[in-house]
Amino acid sequence: MKTHLKLNDSIQLPETAFDVAEHLGFSKVKNANWAWLELAGSVLSFYVVDRHDRLKALLNWFYNDLGFCAREAYYSAEAADLGKCMTSKQGNSTTLATVLMLLAKQLDLKLEPLLLPGQTVLLSKIDDDIRYIDPLTGNELSKHQLHILVRGELGNAAAFKPSYLKPASVKRIVSRMIHEMKAGSIVAHKFEPAMECCNLLLQWHPEDLNLNRERAFIAQQLGCISVATADLKHFVDNSPHDPVIELVKMQLKELKEDVETFH
Repeated sequence: MKTHLKLNDSIQLPETAFDVAEHLGFSKVKNANWAWLELAGSVLSFYVVDRHDRLKALLNWFYNDLGFCAREAYYSAEAADLGKCMTSKQGNSTTLATVLMLLAKQLDLKLEPLLLPGQTVLLSKIDDDIRYIDPLTGNELSKHQLHILVRGELGNAAAFKPSYLKPASVKRIVSRMIHEMKAGSIVAHKFEPAMECCNLLLQWHPEDLNLNRERAFIAQQLGCISVATADLKHFVDNSPHDPVIELVKMQLKELKEDVETFH
């Protein structure tokens, strides 16, 4: 288990996200930095006095001139990699939102990410004008459309919580990117980077027992039975009333019968 990257709370965008992606074996920091510096320099030509016009020019440049868009393999680790998004101009809602937020900051505009279940959107406040922007297209979204996104992810009975409209911290944005890179790695059966994503997330969220369950599954795929067993035991010991506890106990029993595979 490699983890030598230490995540602390003095994190910055885009630097921390670039470091994480390179640590996981995805995009290179050097390439990502060059792409970011080029974008950050070019966007300054759209600095006009009126902030509404500035935002309109930014969105037009980003989506129409540069062609930023959703990656076809939307749920892949590549789509969740901020460096890859900078260099390829393709990403998912979180990486596209982050690039746009950082470019807006260069223009003294505030775009704040809202982490809805399953999708990231951007909040723009200019004086009394509040807008919600879909980072996949640049189109404006109504509150009703935000609720539709939530229901699409959680089911038709899902309520729209006021907390969904609370802008996310840098730590939460980077955490979501790591979660999405983990999910993309699992889909691609790349279990080593998926395991490392769990290790990184547990540095920041040691109380999240679901990460232990996920890491146990990944460790089992890698043949690291002792790691999987320890994680499941930790889950059982600390979450005795969880609805899935009996299932986890069965998994634990099966694991104890397996033979450890050494790497």
